[in-house]
Amino acid sequence: MTENLTLQMDDYLPLRDVVFNTLREAILKGELKPGERLMEMHLATKLGVSRTPIREAIRMLEQEGLAVTIPRKGAQVAKMTEKDLQDVLEVRDALDALAVVCACERMTDAQFVELKEAMKAFENATHTDDVRKIVETDEAFHDVIYAAAANPKLENIINSAREQMYRYRYEYVKNPSVYAQLIAEHRAIIEGFNRRDVEYLKSIMHTHLSNQINAVRVVIREQV
Repeated sequence: MTENLTLQMDDYLPLRDVVFNTLREAILKGELKPGERLMEMHLATKLGVSRTPIREAIRMLEQEGLAVTIPRKGAQVAKMTEKDLQDVLEVRDALDALAVVCACERMTDAQFVELKEAMKAFENATHTDDVRKIVETDEAFHDVIYAAAANPKLENIINSAREQMYRYRYEYVKNPSVYAQLIAEHRAIIEGFNRRDVEYLKSIMHTHLSNQINAVRVVIREQV
């Protein structure tokens, strides 16, 4: 439903990005439902903007997998599918495995301290009701690992795939019941780097991701 949509103004962003962020947040929070039409004129009127930034924002949503254009029907909120979930997270699984192999060899003492600080920031975030903050601190934890891999090509590939993964990560952490498990997995990752145990790290990272896949798969099956 679009009744509660309000433009999230930001003086430092182009209008299309402001519209994109507003619609993106509404989709991730479930205020715009899977399959709901994204009608340019209606959204433009609701948000008090012209149709041009709406059109540009919808294209950006399509790039992130949050919207899809159906012939003769127009744009609508993309439905999450088990196939897309599996495809996206299989890619991440492979990238994470390579990242921990590289990071285990190359992580500096300063980066290990940074990783522990990132873990603590995530734990603190789980005590809030701010899902976006929880997602961002979870991403920040993993970003330390990617940076420690010291492979700019790998980091670029991971960043390019990040948008496709964001919706599933957001959907996962919307459920507070997973926080204790996530924290335990983050602590296990810390222990793996402390021991410089590559095989253990690859295993815990795979488990970390498998738990996300299984939890989000349940959500997808409950979609109307």
